[in-house]
Amino acid sequence: MLFPNVAVTRGIAVRVAVSYLAEQSDPSSSRWFWSYHVRVENGSDVAVQLLSRNWKIVDGRGTVHEVQGEGVVGEMPLIAPGASFDYVSGCPLDTPTGTMSGSYRMVDEDGSAFDIDIPRFQLLSA
Repeated sequence: MLFPNVAVTRGIAVRVAVSYLAEQSDPSSSRWFWSYHVRVENGSDVAVQLLSRNWKIVDGRGTVHEVQGEGVVGEMPLIAPGASFDYVSGCPLDTPTGTMSGSYRMVDEDGSAFDIDIPRFQLLSA
């Protein structure tokens, strides 16, 4: 399966695939790096816009890192019914394992804001 991690909220699916990037990692310097590909699929009947993100990144020691900000990869995409938006980003850690999860703040055509879940996924270097 291309996107093994899935969460659906209000008909909007967030799918995530993660890859460990050995060529960008340097375990001898306590640096491990992953890329993750996110697809947001609008299965609802109205257009929605992604306004912001809230990530919870937990490293292999259990330390929690919160990342919040506007949009994703510099965009605040408007996603029509039946359409999807894809982007790729990355996450460095100083441990060889971790997890990520979170939420996106969305707004619909009526101006109603709501949060959708980003599925929890594993960051594994082996």
